Amino acid sequence: MTVRAHKSLAGVSVHPGGQHAIGRALPDEVPVALVFDGTTQAVMMASPDRIADFAHGFALSEGLIGGLDEVEGFEVIHHDRGIEARFWLASDRGAALKQRRRAMLGPVGCGLCGIDSLDAAMRDLPRLPDTGLHLTAHEVATATDALCAHQPLHDRTRATHAAGFLQPGMGITCAREDVGRHNALDKLIGALARQGTDPSTGAFVLTSRVSIDLVQKTVIAGAPVLIAVSAPTALAADTADSAGLTLAAFARGGGFDIFAHAHRIIDGA
Repeated sequence: MTVRAHKSLAGVSVHPGGQHAIGRALPDEVPVALVFDGTTQAVMMASPDRIADFAHGFALSEGLIGGLDEVEGFEVIHHDRGIEARFWLASDRGAALKQRRRAMLGPVGCGLCGIDSLDAAMRDLPRLPDTGLHLTAHEVATATDALCAHQPLHDRTRATHAAGFLQPGMGITCAREDVGRHNALDKLIGALARQGTDPSTGAFVLTSRVSIDLVQKTVIAGAPVLIAVSAPTALAADTADSAGLTLAAFARGGGFDIFAHAHRIIDGA
């Protein structure tokens, strides 16, 4: 089923010189229920496209599943008022689902909404190994510019985020968009998992600031480098350093700042 993630709506543009009728493409958002073995674990507001990628990426990055081999069945059901992404699991994941339980509604801009304990919010992360991955300073400095070519929804609406996968010498090889920055990253993680691409072979590139949950999702996915167009929070930078994640921010205008593990970026950075 092909789903459009935007709608054209009429409006009035008002300026000091007068006003005139306009038509604009606006991004759409719908509630998406993540349902596991008949039980709804979360409802997140998201763009209505690439729902399979979003659901699998969310499940992986939040620890609801440990791998796609734990999924016995999956389907997307469209309702008048939203979308259900239904999983059937091959093994009992009850303990993991309770540990990462979320509230029944996650606003579009929210990353940790509904986490029911401080321990759940500040979950322990594995330390990323050094796999020999290196990016040139030029690749990092131009990463967010390169991602622009993979944002058709943003080109239409000017109101969405994107997450891209940058591989050395190959550029952006996969990208996903959403009204929510966390959703865009989950869609990317899900897309890579479903196409069999190892996240450890490249870097995640984001069109947003970097909060703690985006660092957590990146580390859980196994990507060793995170590149963002805007700033990280101090907690996000500290967490990246502890987890062995290379964190490059303010990647725009031909430059960038490195806040953790610069050894993966070569050419004098």
